[in-house]
Amino acid sequence: MAGEPGHNGKEEDMPIRIQNNLPVKEILERENLFVVDEARAAHQDIRPLEICILNLMPTKEETELQLLRMLSNTPLQLNITFMRMSSHRAANTAASHLMQFYYTFDELCENRFDGLIITGAPVEKMEYEEVDYWPELCKVFSWSKTHVTSTFHICWGAQAALYYHYGLKKKMLDKKLFGVYSHKVRHRKEPIVRGFDDYFLIPHSRYTEVPAKAIHACKELKILAESPEAGILLCMSRDGRRFFIMGHPEYDRNTLRDEYTATSARDLIFRFLSTTSRMTIPHSVPICSGGRTAITSTATGSITMSTRQHLMTSTRSRKKPGCGNPKRCLRIERPASTFL
Repeated sequence: MAGEPGHNGKEEDMPIRIQNNLPVKEILERENLFVVDEARAAHQDIRPLEICILNLMPTKEETELQLLRMLSNTPLQLNITFMRMSSHRAANTAASHLMQFYYTFDELCENRFDGLIITGAPVEKMEYEEVDYWPELCKVFSWSKTHVTSTFHICWGAQAALYYHYGLKKKMLDKKLFGVYSHKVRHRKEPIVRGFDDYFLIPHSRYTEVPAKAIHACKELKILAESPEAGILLCMSRDGRRFFIMGHPEYDRNTLRDEYTATSARDLIFRFLSTTSRMTIPHSVPICSGGRTAITSTATGSITMSTRQHLMTSTRSRKKPGCGNPKRCLRIERPASTFL
């Protein structure tokens, strides 16, 4: 069962134990992460750290890959368990993928973990109480106090946790904070920022913020990194058990570009349809089909909009998850030479 200790016995290897047939496994292997089968793992006797990832992102496979890449940089041995919100129906991830590779909170609530990662979610324009899984997420926040040693919250997950634990409210920004920003390290003796440069870059992509003034005023929090443009990036609870990062250190090199492309395409469609709102556009004509498309108004003549298909949609084809026993585990490891 997920959450149970895994085993590995080579000090020079970096293992990550994930479910068998997880689609991103093939990509990780191409990046020089190697599979260790269960028979070999059974003969190894070092307990890995138990890490649970509550994945709130709609593109779950993409987030899985990003986080596993980041976690693979540690020499520590990790056993990964994925959690989902049962009170939310995912529209962008196949139900078979969720059933095979994810556990619900009810299935994991008796387990204990060394670490919990709570991702962001594209719901920041909504009030917390309006999010359909908010009651269940509050249960996770409460459970993490007694069943998790350390919790790392990302972007909206950080804002939501600051609201739950400390009552700090978010506010809408005048415009979306989007891009890569420089941040200055504070309290560099704290282990999580030890070894950082004085200034370092992190991507941001959000419409809201928890005001820096409110975080500074909260005596239960310690600020570890901030930016004059992007505000507070990283803070932690005084007991060192909860960490809150407002940016996206897990983003790949192309993530911001892809978000910009998708957002620009949606805005383009919205602006176009807004300017033709007084016209009657037949429902039978698709907005996008093929490499180029034409939208025709039957009321006042024709309007043609030509655009590349990849600018009109952010949906990517995905491989179907592999078959096999549900939620079985395997071990992935990187040879020591890759750290040199």
